[in-house]
Amino acid sequence: MPIYKAPVNDTLFILNDVLALERYNNLPGFADATGDMVEAIAGEAAKVAEEVLFPVNLSGDQEGCTRNDDATVKTPKGFKQAYDLYRQGGWIGLAVPEEFGGQGLPYLLHTAVGEYMSSANMALTMYPGLTQGAIAAILVHGSDEQKAAYLPKMVEGTWTGTMNLTEPHCGTDLGLLRAKAVPQSDGSYRISGQKIFISAGDHDMSENIVHLVLARIEGAPEGTKGISLFIVPKFILKDDGTPGTKNGVSCGAIEHKMGIHGNATCVMNYDEATGWLIGAENKGLNAMFVMMNEARLGVGLQGLSIAEIAYQNAANYARERLQGRSLSGVKNPNGKADPLIVHPDIRRTLMTIKAWTEGGRAFTLWTALKSDIAHRSADEKERQAADDILGLMTPILKGVLTDKGFDHAVMAQQVFGGHGYIEEHGMSQYVRDARIAMIYEGANGIQALDLVGRKLGMNGGRAVIALFKEIGDFCEENRHDEKLAFFTKHLKKGLNDLQAGTMWFMQNAMAKPDNAGAGSTDYMHLFGLVTVGYMWAKIAKAAEDGLAAGAGEREDFLKNKLITAKFFMERLMPETALRKTRIEAGADTTMELAAEAF
Repeated sequence: MPIYKAPVNDTLFILNDVLALERYNNLPGFADATGDMVEAIAGEAAKVAEEVLFPVNLSGDQEGCTRNDDATVKTPKGFKQAYDLYRQGGWIGLAVPEEFGGQGLPYLLHTAVGEYMSSANMALTMYPGLTQGAIAAILVHGSDEQKAAYLPKMVEGTWTGTMNLTEPHCGTDLGLLRAKAVPQSDGSYRISGQKIFISAGDHDMSENIVHLVLARIEGAPEGTKGISLFIVPKFILKDDGTPGTKNGVSCGAIEHKMGIHGNATCVMNYDEATGWLIGAENKGLNAMFVMMNEARLGVGLQGLSIAEIAYQNAANYARERLQGRSLSGVKNPNGKADPLIVHPDIRRTLMTIKAWTEGGRAFTLWTALKSDIAHRSADEKERQAADDILGLMTPILKGVLTDKGFDHAVMAQQVFGGHGYIEEHGMSQYVRDARIAMIYEGANGIQALDLVGRKLGMNGGRAVIALFKEIGDFCEENRHDEKLAFFTKHLKKGLNDLQAGTMWFMQNAMAKPDNAGAGSTDYMHLFGLVTVGYMWAKIAKAAEDGLAAGAGEREDFLKNKLITAKFFMERLMPETALRKTRIEAGADTTMELAAEAF
């Protein structure tokens, strides 16, 4: 049976030692996030993840969701009870403003504990996760009346939310969508059309479901310029604000899919459902992108989360499973074989996952901190700089961490050998669950194109220039420190490769856009390697500082950080050269074959 223990100590190390959380007490909500409070929240979140969500993860995967004859959906046994405990703990509103019932704490803290929840039960955590995205969109673009009507119940968790974009003929290219909205005399709209792949589209865990739906108002322009966003609740609110008449929206079917079986991924039918415009007419993508960008960061977190729980199970199995003898001599003389953990190739596998996961955790929390600064700082320049980095990092975090999350789930499964292919060990579920994260909220190829096609040149390349300077300055400031020189040398080499790849695009992609398209995924991963390498260099510095100050009982913990940081630099960072070489190969061979030759 699978195991899971939330990595609380690692989270606290990143927050306190690497990011120095106390430096940001000038930001709203941060002063309340004292060291003791952060530790208490992380500890309580760990209990919820381990004791409430995780126990119904495997059974939820096996049972799945059921569509009833009346088009309602039943979630797996134990899901509703687990969700009730989750929402009663106030986890949905952790970072939401207090005026709407939230706690107003940093988004950084919300991200930190969100990892635990997603590791423990990705399918279940998606229900409140989508709600949080809908809350973000309504907070930014909703009217005062809409905020008052919907947000308190959504923050409380008694109502949940969804996002409805995709249609049968229309995935990433939203300009093709056909769902229509007909204005009514009372200011509402009649929404008709079909949406597919709608996570949490219907379920039995909340009293109402608030759907955010993209549709085209009659007479609106074609393409993305004519799309509007609507609030379409499952139950229309009565005058007193409570759920009333059933709206014209229903679950037509539950998708039969590879993973996340505990989440109801629905075909949603809108049959002249009553909806209300959110934001301005024909500006629906502006409002929806607030939700989508938050979702992309959350999906990146899912990649990290699945890699973490898969790693924990693989490491535990490798310590216990006896198989073969060590190449360097018997390590278990009282047994007929040595444990898997002694074999170098098993070590390589586990160290690769460990290095990416711990570095990815720092990357995720660092990015979440940028979001807090961008939204909460009183300094306009500081807000702009943080928002620049946040925009640049969003496609990288989503694309790289979900690609790696799937890769690492497969690698962890491989440690089990044949037992990894058997359902009772749980590794199959992690592989299947991880796969969707590479696809939804913009498939990773689209993330790579967004990075190369939009984010690099945005504002004259301001974000890229600033980040390259930040990493370069770190290397220069620490290269003469003999304890850090090893890390800065490897990081600087990776940065040089990234700068060279960036320059190659500048020189070769404008006149020939296919060069950008052909190299975009390699560039995204090159950027991810350097960014996570930067995190490892910062982790190494924090570990060395901690040891120099007298680590006490943390000494082994900090020394292990340095070993893992060295592994990342030695074994993983050199991939930047490969990625650069692929980028510089251009698009000619990739695009040469005629379509019929495939």
